[in-house]
Amino acid sequence: MNMQTGSVMAPPPPRTLDEMKLPVVMMRDIVLKTLFRKNLEMVSDLAKAICLPIPVTQELVDMARAQRLLEATGTLNANNGNEMGYQLTEQGKARALDALAQSEYFGAMPVPLDVYAAQVKRQSVRNMQITRDQLTASMGHLVLPDTLLGQLGPAVSAGRSILMYGPPGNGKSSISNGIRAALGDHVFVPRAIEYAGQVITVYDPIVHTALPMEQDDPTSLRRTTRFDQRYVKCDRPTVVTGGELSLDMLDLVYNPTARTYQAPLQLKSTGGIFIVDDLGRQAEPPQSLVNRWIVPLEENKDILALQSGEKFEVPFDTLVIFSTNFHPNEIFDQAALRRIFFKIKVDGPDQENFLKIFAMVAEKRGVPLDEASIVHLLQAKYPEIDNIYANYQPVFLIDQMISICEFEGLPHQMTPDLIDRAWANMFVKDEHIVK
Repeated sequence: MNMQTGSVMAPPPPRTLDEMKLPVVMMRDIVLKTLFRKNLEMVSDLAKAICLPIPVTQELVDMARAQRLLEATGTLNANNGNEMGYQLTEQGKARALDALAQSEYFGAMPVPLDVYAAQVKRQSVRNMQITRDQLTASMGHLVLPDTLLGQLGPAVSAGRSILMYGPPGNGKSSISNGIRAALGDHVFVPRAIEYAGQVITVYDPIVHTALPMEQDDPTSLRRTTRFDQRYVKCDRPTVVTGGELSLDMLDLVYNPTARTYQAPLQLKSTGGIFIVDDLGRQAEPPQSLVNRWIVPLEENKDILALQSGEKFEVPFDTLVIFSTNFHPNEIFDQAALRRIFFKIKVDGPDQENFLKIFAMVAEKRGVPLDEASIVHLLQAKYPEIDNIYANYQPVFLIDQMISICEFEGLPHQMTPDLIDRAWANMFVKDEHIVK
């Protein structure tokens, strides 16, 4: 069954127990644990809790009844459309407690890893085609040269790795966020996946932005067949890491109390973007970090390890953006550089673009432009730093002038004197301090 929602093929809900492709005992135990932990009685409530259609949930309930782990309460609930209630037998409670001792996981039924891998292909970040107009619109708040957009566009559309390098303060992080905005559509993120009987939670409200649920029309004669509720429909995810990134953050996280795993950052970013900001500021050398990405970047798969030491493959479908203030040759060998598909230098603006940004920021902040102040800035101040312009400077200077005006009780304005006072805060004088 093909289900389309927007541009991405949605995962269809399973229709029978056989379609689940999960170990039967695992499914039965999750039902028992969920009934026990959430104190549920109705099949409809249980179906919502384990994120399965009612017919499939009923099959699991019938199986547990046949094994004398569940029994009907013998009462029909008038508030639930005269639905029959069920409760755990003493044997069922004992089994639920035993199952909880093995793994605390209950609730949404996990998606088998190979079933999830098929969904990853349907919503691959490499299926996306970004046009120049889309990219320009998402970067609307930035003044960027056309040549830079011409490099970024093909890189994003390819869904391959990108290295952005150049001096600090020129918007590498803002460009990364603009790329995220340009992606624009959605993906389906599993609440949890299953491999070898182990549960790995994937959906993370800190990383994933869930879209509002589409409600059925209560007056409709037919319920619309929605996608598999074991997934959450989300914007394409973006994971941003900086100096805090360490190699162990790219491994499965095992919770010894719950006896479940949490997906690492790169698996949570599947179908989206993984940004490594400030590369070179991490405790581990950049070469080690990039070496960890070599297999995923080349083979579109990652290798993770369980507590037992068993290794297994998961899909790797992420646009990785490395951003650094260092020259690539300072932090990588040629073998590592070869594996990063696109290398894009993000430089400071020329004088013309600097003035465009300065005028745009002044207008946005409500500060009238003053020709004498701008001439003073360009002719007296910038020669002090060899006329090296950066994208952050207009915002810094104008916000400084606003702060000074507010302190002095002046209307927001621009004067050569205010330019001098703002400039003094932008750089620290190089001098020796006697300790």
